Amino acid sequence: MTVRWQASRWSLPGLVWLCSLALGLALTLWRPWDAVEMLAFDRMSVLSAPQGSVLPITIVGVDEASFAKVGKRWPWPRSLHATLVDRLVADGAAVIAFDMLFSEASDPAEDGALAAAIGRANNVVLASDQVYQETAVAREWLRVDPLPVFMAAGAVRGLTAVAIDGDAKIRRFPDTDDIFWRRVIEVLQRQRPGLVESPALSSAPLIRHLGPAHTFPYVSYHDVINGTGGMKPGLFKDQIVLVGRDIKASPEAGAAQADLFATPFLGSSARLTPGVEIHATLIENALTGTAVTHAGPTASLAAVLLLALLALPALVLWRPLRSSLWILMLPGLSLSLSYWLFVAQSTWLPVLAPCLTIALMYVGMSSVSYLAEQGKVRQIKSAFSKYVAAEVVNRLIDRPDLLRLGGERRQLTLLFADLQGFTTLSEQSSPELVGRFVNTYLTAMTHVIMSHGGTVDKFIGDAVMAFWGAPLDDEQHASHAIQAAIAMQQKLEELQPLFIEMGLGRIIMRLGLHTGPALVGNMGSEYRFNYTAMGDTVNLAARLESVNKIYGTSILLSSDTVAAMSEPIGLRLVDRVRVQGKRHAVAVYTPCADISLIAATERASEPYRQGDWQQAQVQWTALQARYPSDTLAPVFLQRIQAFIALPPLEWDGALALDKG
Repeated sequence: MTVRWQASRWSLPGLVWLCSLALGLALTLWRPWDAVEMLAFDRMSVLSAPQGSVLPITIVGVDEASFAKVGKRWPWPRSLHATLVDRLVADGAAVIAFDMLFSEASDPAEDGALAAAIGRANNVVLASDQVYQETAVAREWLRVDPLPVFMAAGAVRGLTAVAIDGDAKIRRFPDTDDIFWRRVIEVLQRQRPGLVESPALSSAPLIRHLGPAHTFPYVSYHDVINGTGGMKPGLFKDQIVLVGRDIKASPEAGAAQADLFATPFLGSSARLTPGVEIHATLIENALTGTAVTHAGPTASLAAVLLLALLALPALVLWRPLRSSLWILMLPGLSLSLSYWLFVAQSTWLPVLAPCLTIALMYVGMSSVSYLAEQGKVRQIKSAFSKYVAAEVVNRLIDRPDLLRLGGERRQLTLLFADLQGFTTLSEQSSPELVGRFVNTYLTAMTHVIMSHGGTVDKFIGDAVMAFWGAPLDDEQHASHAIQAAIAMQQKLEELQPLFIEMGLGRIIMRLGLHTGPALVGNMGSEYRFNYTAMGDTVNLAARLESVNKIYGTSILLSSDTVAAMSEPIGLRLVDRVRVQGKRHAVAVYTPCADISLIAATERASEPYRQGDWQQAQVQWTALQARYPSDTLAPVFLQRIQAFIALPPLEWDGALALDKG
């Protein structure tokens, strides 16, 4: 038993655990899942963003206002860019980096003006790019560099290519020897020796975005050219100045719209970020060492496994509330750890796969628990529906606390029913006929009991034991039991033609009812138990059933049952009896609809209880004359004759029964 119980206890939780773990590990290694994990990366980027730059980086934006005030079509004359370079150098800019492609020649004088400015500055970085070219004979990426005249003047070229994820967002750090951000830092080191160190990036880091678009300080291109907009001397001193387009929409910008990119802040700000600001972020990440390193697949697998191991005890020792709290706390711990690593250690530990693993375990175990509970409900319903009415079963399912394990003391009304001469009938009939009869009889009686809210305790051959008042409280249990007893006799009368047709003759049933305290609940052993009632109340009800034989009655109920009735019915006093093992006598009654017979019985019973045998004989004789078929009168007249001949030594109006 122990081994089987342990195996059952571990099997379903273990299966849920293994399946969830396998899926979590598989997702971690499945490359398309990275796109899902990046949703958490984006959220952490937004939550932890400093919303500002700590380095002297300023962006000169070619914006809508500049297009309006310059009043020229794009591309602008390169002498205008030369003026910009001269003004920035004069104001002390450490590096001037153009996120613009000067790959095609324009007017020679214009190109010469810009080249001369580059030569004077000696701190200019120009953009290179890669373009995809498809011809009839080849498909290839071609590098497009600045004009040689600018390079000869001293410009440094840097590749401005960025890595775009499948969802069109910029998250990954581009890094080659001549990447734009690295060239800017190299020029800065040359111009300001010892100011910064060369960045040492780990493999494939991720960008820590500082905020949405315009997190870095912007100055309008036009204001720098004309010294307007509150420009103060020294604004660009020792600054890394990036020049690029800051266009939302302008017919003059041409392809400028292509220089806007989605970042993790797109959802919260609804704004694309200019490409020049992406480069500013890369420079700041590299110089401050805040680029985010991916923890790698090994760490991700370890996170899934660790969280799964922490969840395992809650699955095995499943308790809906306690286990749910523990399991639901684990994703919080995982998220907190990942967020701390992201902020404090600049390390990205994917967190959605571990959280999904735990979620699957929770859902799986909750489903298993629910199905198990539903199985128990079906089991309870199946078991109790054979003993109690359907509405009682439904209430037990809704309120399982009403059905406690073990026994509890309850006020019950017990009913015992038995057939007269069943042993003889069984001996004289075939087993098949007896079986058919018993099944028909017990089915009918069970239906009557359950329809009156009773609980069928057990069958003992042809005998039936039932009770009212448990497992659910029933304030009218006595009345319901009496109504059921009367209905059982009526149902038996309906079945008499069938039993006679079966060759069994007329069937006689006797019932005894008693109300009192009893121990009711699941009784038995740990291997087998039964929902039953026990106690002296049960014994007295069983004895009253057999007392019917003495008086020729079909139903006997105790005075305690009569006292507990909530609805009065006609009852005829039968006698006061003292059953074996009881010190006190019990008055017993039988249902009777004849008011005159009830009154006549009272008149005859009073002198009998007083020991006035002569008057009692007169009254019982008169009752018999009026009701010749009455079964009580002959019993009392015979008893009175015996008492007249030999009066009892002590008389309290009760008959002592030697047998139950």
